[in-house]
Amino acid sequence: PFNSAFAPGAKKFDFDINQVSISESRKKAVAFSSGYYDVRQAVVALKSSKAAGAKSVADLKKVKLGAQVGTTSLDFINDLVKPDTKPAVYQRNDFAKSALKTGQVDAIVVDLPTAFYITGAEVPEAEVVGQFPNSDDKPEQFGLVLDKESTLT
Repeated sequence: PFNSAFAPGAKKFDFDINQVSISESRKKAVAFSSGYYDVRQAVVALKSSKAAGAKSVADLKKVKLGAQVGTTSLDFINDLVKPDTKPAVYQRNDFAKSALKTGQVDAIVVDLPTAFYITGAEVPEAEVVGQFPNSDDKPEQFGLVLDKESTLT
């Protein structure tokens, strides 16, 4: 599972390249390569959803959002959107996508590359409602995950 890659302890790999965002909390347990991709968070909703018409972060406060546990997408919901309703949290993005398809949530928040894949290949009745810019001083970046004591960094 996604979270096990950056959980404390020995790793069963030399490095993991799995769309993992570099964060200070994750750096406590693992080492990262230099960032290799600037990533943005995106909102995905069914075209028929009330979230589909959102034009601002304020509009998202009123809808039911979902995201995978332990992700920067969930952090984005809690720290920036601050929705009126507690977000739904899923163990895997597949579960979040199922919740979106069945109307359990109005929208999900995922990394932008994932949003394009979801809307282009997995849930064609969904659309990318919006993407959010990174902070100018510190963009969110993907990095290779390595063991904390790796000699590769």
